[in-house]
Amino acid sequence: MCKDEAFIFFNYEKEVRTLFRDAIKVVKEKDPAIKGTAEVLLYPSFWATIFHRVAHYCYKKKRYFIARLISQISRFLTGIEIHPGARIGKGFFIDHGMGVVIGETCEIGDNVLLYQGVTLGGTGKDTGKRHPTVGDNVMIGSGAKVLGPVVIGSNSKIGAGSVVLKDIPPNSTAVGVPARCTTREEGEIQLHPSDTLDQVRISDPVSQDIRDLSERLKIIEKILVKMSESKVK
Repeated sequence: MCKDEAFIFFNYEKEVRTLFRDAIKVVKEKDPAIKGTAEVLLYPSFWATIFHRVAHYCYKKKRYFIARLISQISRFLTGIEIHPGARIGKGFFIDHGMGVVIGETCEIGDNVLLYQGVTLGGTGKDTGKRHPTVGDNVMIGSGAKVLGPVVIGSNSKIGAGSVVLKDIPPNSTAVGVPARCTTREEGEIQLHPSDTLDQVRISDPVSQDIRDLSERLKIIEKILVKMSESKVK
């Protein structure tokens, strides 16, 4: 093995220290359950992020085998599978983490929060850019699947268990199978929408339509009753 491969990070001590410091800061900021800095070292998300930054560096240097090896070690240790080719911004955090899959051509912006079981994958039909692009300040709930080269706009929220197959506009909340936008915020943009997302009580557009139809039927029934009563009189 050549020196460049064996000691690829030995000449970058400052960058490595910064990498660890930033990863620790993200965990402490985004997980209210954290009790101290030492506890961060037990978080799968922390190590998955560290391993991915290293693997992605190797991937960009075309050290594909080393990059893949690091990502597989990370998968074995954390239960989180991130392809070394995926591009991930700063402030990235995975809560719990088990079962998360992120594909090769994924592009993830800054301050993105994923929960366990999230898949950012392909459909099997696309070539080239096969995986999602996720904007800044996006929150994706547990078990959600985002498939294909779709775009999740910045400041958006994807509800738990949703399946996203089409683009989601910025500042939106999407839920369902397939996912539909339930709300879209206008005006001032929240920097951290994940702080306010309730993964349980997100309105379902289909259920809302059914409730609206039910209310309209009740109104029509009342009108018909009044009409029949007036005819009798």
